[in-house]
Parts: sequence; C-alpha cells; structure tokens
Amino acid sequence: MSVRPVIGVSAVLGACVLAVTSASQEPVWPTTVTRGELYDHYLTGSEADVTRATTGGVLLAGGGTDQPDAFKWLFAHAGGGDIVVLRASGADGYHPFAMKIGGLDSIESFVVKSREAASDPKLLERLGRAEAIFFAGGDQSKYVTFFKDTPVETMVNNAAARGVPVGGTSAGLAILGEFSYSAMRSSITTAQALADPLSPDITIDRDFLSLKYLDGLITDSHVVERGRLGRTVAFMARLHQDGWLKPSGTAAARPARALAIDRETAVLLERDGTATVVGPNTAYFMESPQAPQQYRAGAPLSYHPIRVYRVKRGSTFNFTTWSGTGGQSLTFEIRDGVFQERLPS
Repeated sequence: MSVRPVIGVSAVLGACVLAVTSASQEPVWPTTVTRGELYDHYLTGSEADVTRATTGGVLLAGGGTDQPDAFKWLFAHAGGGDIVVLRASGADGYHPFAMKIGGLDSIESFVVKSREAASDPKLLERLGRAEAIFFAGGDQSKYVTFFKDTPVETMVNNAAARGVPVGGTSAGLAILGEFSYSAMRSSITTAQALADPLSPDITIDRDFLSLKYLDGLITDSHVVERGRLGRTVAFMARLHQDGWLKPSGTAAARPARALAIDRETAVLLERDGTATVVGPNTAYFMESPQAPQQYRAGAPLSYHPIRVYRVKRGSTFNFTTWSGTGGQSLTFEIRDGVFQERLPS
C-alpha cells in the first residue's frame, strides 16, 4: 500500500502534547494524518505503544450525540491505554471529543475503503495492541462487506475474548450482536417491514462478531427518534422464520431477542453480564420465545406478544437472567401489520 503522510498544522506545534492558544479557545491536540489507498489513518496522542490492564465489556450506543459518560467508562475499561476506532466514512471526529474527556494514551482512527484493508499489517498490528476497539456510525453494510470472515474479524473477537472492551454506535451497534441487520439494500422502515416481513430490504447477517452475552441477539438504533421499534420486531420474526434460533439436534429453539436503543443513549455491558444505562433517552430489551402468527410474502406481519423491558438512565439490566431493575415492563404486539404498545394492566 502506498501512503502519503499529511501532518496537520497543529502537529508542528509539538509532538502530541496539548496546545492551548488562549484561555478562551478550545485546546488543539496535534493529529498525524496518513492517507492511503486502503484506508486513511489518524493518530492523536502517543505513537508509542503502552501496555495497560483492561476490563472486558461492550459499549452499545444508539447513535446521535455521543455520551461522555459512556466513553469515560470505555477509557476506564481500557486502562487509559490506546483506543482504535474503525470506520468506513468520516475522519477523526472522535479525536477532539476523546482527548477532551481525557484518560487515554492515544486514539487512532482507520477509515477503511475496501475489504483488502482487512489484511493490512499495520491495521492488524494496531488492533492487536489496542486496549479498546470502537466501531463508529455510518453504513453497517460496509462493515460486513469489509470485515466479515477476514483477519479484522478474528482480531476483534480475539481481543474481546482476552478482556479488551469493544463498542459501537448506530451502524457500529448494528454489527455487535450474533445477528445483524446488515442493510445491504436500502434501509427499511417500520411501515415497510410490517407490511411485508419478507421484503428483500430486510437483510439479516449472522456469525460476524462473537461477543459474550450478545448471542441470540439483534440490535437496532435511533429507534424512538426514527420510529424503528416495529421494524426491530420484524427482525426478530425473521430470526424465527429462518430457523436461526434452532440449534442442531433436538434442543428447543432459543427465544428471539433484541436490544433497541434510542439516540444519545448507551447500554454499558460489564464482563459479568450486568449493564447500566447512560444518556437521556431509552433502551428496549425485547424477547419472544414463539414464532410469528402470520408471516408470508406480501402479507402484513402478525407477531405477539413481545415481552419488553424499557430502561432509562440509572436503570440496570442483567443479560444472563434477561431481567432488569428500575425500568418498566410492557408488551409489544403486531397484528395485521399494526404496531401496538401495551402497558401492564
């Protein structure tokens, strides 16, 4: 790969040290930019590797404005080490945000342009030494296309297995569960998904990342803001209909489960399966052990009841028992393509 280093103006002010031009201005953190055919690379902080003790966990964020409390959690679980951000669009947008929060040695972003990048030695070396890995928002179909069944997938799964925290927001959230809405075509709306649950725009993938406690789970983001709760239920129905919840042999099928998170909100999953919620909005833990009542091409979906636990800031949830405290139990129902939310009587 041919690369062309580009040193930002701030970099000439000193080697990765905080530069403050005046008390009234935002600090400037020097960033080194290297542009290449496979990816663009941005580094802020120390180029040298540090080795820090990490604590495993998963940051699951619903998109929109990132929550400082969520990233303080991530940096603490990373032991203040080196953070690698993977993305398929954008640039170094997380760097000023992260450096302002503080408590990390460096942050670097790889803006990947092709599947070939997933075998690049530098990218793999940085993932191998990272104390945290985070998938930015954007287009999850590119993450599946660029990273599934590649050395990057192996590196991320191995990192998580040895206790490196992993996270993602919006499109990055979409790929964290065992099942992923890969959005290989246009992004489907709730109205479209409920009118035709076999729509070709419902593209579900599986067996990409393998993160503890996220087996049997599909995720969705921006769910209240963009009216997506109904489509999340349609994704759950597809898991039943495609037989992806049925293990080999005679064992019973697993329940379909989903985690649907609204914007500006994050679920912080600890290594013991417990989780807390930060941010101003809501997250929904959804479960159904049964298949949909009506599921055929061109016909509206019927699927009920879906057990739901709605959580807000300060609520907790246990992924091992699929139960929570401080939230609210309710039921979702889809009858002839109409979504209804029912509170307990």
